[in-house]
Amino acid sequence: MENTDRLRDELLARIAVADLGELEDIRVRALGRSGRITELMKGIGALPADRRRVAGQELNRVKDAVAGAIEQRKTGLEAEALDRRLAEDRVDVTLPVRPEAAGPVHPITQTIDEMVAIFCEMGFTVADGPHIETDFNNFTALNIPPEHPARQDHDTFYLAPGADGTRRVLRTHTSPVQIRTMMAQKPPIRIVVPGRTFRADHDATHSPMFHQIEGLAIGRDIHMGHLKGCLIEFCRAFFAVDDLPVRFRPSYFPFTEPSAEVDIGCTREGGGLAIGRSEDSTAADWLEILGCGMVNPRVLENCGIDPSVWQGFAFGLGIERAAMLKYGIPDLRTFYESDIRWLRHYGFTALESPSVAAGFAGGGT
Repeated sequence: MENTDRLRDELLARIAVADLGELEDIRVRALGRSGRITELMKGIGALPADRRRVAGQELNRVKDAVAGAIEQRKTGLEAEALDRRLAEDRVDVTLPVRPEAAGPVHPITQTIDEMVAIFCEMGFTVADGPHIETDFNNFTALNIPPEHPARQDHDTFYLAPGADGTRRVLRTHTSPVQIRTMMAQKPPIRIVVPGRTFRADHDATHSPMFHQIEGLAIGRDIHMGHLKGCLIEFCRAFFAVDDLPVRFRPSYFPFTEPSAEVDIGCTREGGGLAIGRSEDSTAADWLEILGCGMVNPRVLENCGIDPSVWQGFAFGLGIERAAMLKYGIPDLRTFYESDIRWLRHYGFTALESPSVAAGFAGGGT
């Protein structure tokens, strides 16, 4: 057998200066099936019995030393290669984003952020719930009778009956989240609920899927004056018109009593519409913007809240409609056409988006 010490020193010297390609070649030539060390170990059986044990021990020491050196060299070479790659591929984070890579914030997202920021400044918190609801949460608990049009198949998306025979429904408003909150949480309550809703309707001003934001405030001494003050301040802040005229018209909703429609002042001149107006303008007009009212005592009872102790107000408005009015978007359907040209025109940069922490500074119409 060869001198094992000389073989070990020869292989270790080659390993010390090898690159990754050479290292694999050395491993195969030394430790592979036909490698030098492997062949020597095969020849141990031909040695005299008194020399086999010593030879085996020597060759195992050489094999372990070579294998360890190869693995150590491989680890070092891979680390060096990674360091070079990181240095060469380094990204300069101070460079501005390429215009074509900047993703504009969608007007719906922008509008939701604006509304949430305004209401959170008033002390509301944000609540959320599932898109698929029970009949109780979506209709019954809200005092909506079986003959109401919203319960009909041609107005509402129903799912196939379940094992118990009941049909779940894609929520027609975000009001079920108010029901869930009142059933799970003791008053006082003050929440706003933005989210998707679904109705079987589709034209220039309606979509099968759209967004709403609703609000709910429950307390011991809440009255209509609180509702009016909250919504007047919201409308003026959202449309950035400090003296925006706001009026409340009597109306009817099953879940509020008394109920009201809220109108804002506008000016219609030359076929256009501008939010806000002068009282002496000959083109002065009113525009309906949302619905509201004091929570119906039956709704409170359905949620396990004593209406003789607690009362509150609720309101709701369409987010797309508000965005169309504020930002001059003429057709609701374009919100969902995924046209990047439209988004570049009506979208916002991330730095323009308000937040609960930063508040809402208003904005142009």
